[in-house]
Amino acid sequence: MPRGRPVLRVLPLLPLLPLLLCALLTACGAPAAPRDTAERDVRQAVAGWSRTPPERLAGIPLEGWSYEVTSVRRASARAATARAELRYRLAGYDTAPAGSARELALAEEGGRWRVTADRPAPGALPQLWDQGAVTVTRGARSLVLGGEGQSPRTLSGIAAEADRAVPAVSSAWPREWAGRVVVLVPASLERMAELLGRPADTYRGLGAVTTGQIGAGPAPADRVVVNPQAYPELSEQGRRIVLTHEVTHVATRAATSARTPLWLSEGFADWAAYRKTSTTPAQGAPTLARAVRRGELPAALPTTEAFAFGGDPEAAARAYEGAWLACRLIAEKWGEAGLVALYEAAGREPLPNALAQALGTDLDTLTRAWQESLRGELG
Repeated sequence: MPRGRPVLRVLPLLPLLPLLLCALLTACGAPAAPRDTAERDVRQAVAGWSRTPPERLAGIPLEGWSYEVTSVRRASARAATARAELRYRLAGYDTAPAGSARELALAEEGGRWRVTADRPAPGALPQLWDQGAVTVTRGARSLVLGGEGQSPRTLSGIAAEADRAVPAVSSAWPREWAGRVVVLVPASLERMAELLGRPADTYRGLGAVTTGQIGAGPAPADRVVVNPQAYPELSEQGRRIVLTHEVTHVATRAATSARTPLWLSEGFADWAAYRKTSTTPAQGAPTLARAVRRGELPAALPTTEAFAFGGDPEAAARAYEGAWLACRLIAEKWGEAGLVALYEAAGREPLPNALAQALGTDLDTLTRAWQESLRGELG
C-alpha cells in the first residue's frame, strides 16, 4: 500500500473541521443566533400595546387585560399578523379570565413595530365592543353593556329588571353563586346573532339567551344576551320572567353538566321564574294545554331535540311548558329542597341514580305522575 495514500484522505477534510465542530457544538446545546429578530420585536410590540385596554372600552370595569401571542406571520418586510389569546375579567363579575381568540395586524415604521388593527381571529366570535361603541350601565346587582345606539334609558330599565331577578333566583336556588349578572344588549338582532355565532332567525322569537361554559365550577364568562327586537315587545311580567329564567341559568351553571337533562335545566329555570307569580298551568302552558285537550298527552318527558333552536316552534313551546310543569310537580310533591337536590344530583349522576338519590323514585313513576298532573291541570 502506498505510504502517501492516508495523507491524501485526510487533507481534504481539514478545511471542514471548523464547520463540523460548530455543528457538534450546536447539537450539544451551544447558543445560536435568533433566525428572525422581527418576530421577537412583534411579540414585544403586542405585549407593550396590550398593557392598557383601548380607549373605546373606557367605562367597562376591565382587569387583567392581556394578549398571549400564539403565532406570528410576516406578510412583508414591514407588515405582520399575530394570532393571540385575549384574557380579561370584568371586575367584580368574572371569577376567572374570559378568553377571546384575536388577530392583530402590525406595521413596522422607523425601526419599530406597532399594532394597527385588532379583530376576532378567523372563526372566533366577536366581542360586543367589536361592533361599535359600548354604553355601560351599572345596577345594584347587574352590569349592563349596551351596543352602539342603545339608549341609556333602555339599559337602565334592563338593569332594574336584572336587579329584581337576582334575589328571586337566589331564593329559588339556595346555593352559593355570584349573586350578580352581566347583561349584553346588542344594537340589533343581527348583531346578537353575530355575538352568538348562529343565524338571526334562530333567536327571532326569543327574549334573551345565556352564554357560558358548562362544567364543574363557575363559568367565568356567563352572559345574558338580550334580544333587542323581541325583548321590548314583552309585557312587564314577560320581561321579568325572561330575565329571571336566564339569570337562573347563570346561578345554576356550576351544578350543570352534560349529564343534566335539558328538561330539568330549562324546567328549573322556568320554575324559578314563575315561582312567585300567580300564573296558572293553563296560563303558562297554553300550547301544551291545547295539545292535551286534543288528546295528545306526551308519552315521555321532553327530549333534548325538542328544545332545539330554529326547529318547530310549537314543539319547542310544548317542551318548555312540559319541562316547567314537571319541575313544578316535583317541587309540590317532593318539596323545593327535593327539586334543588335533584338538580345537583343530575349534574353528577345518571338520571335514574339522581332520582333515586334525591327523590326516592324512578323515571317511570315520575313520568306517570307528570302525565296525571297534565290531565288534571290542562285537560
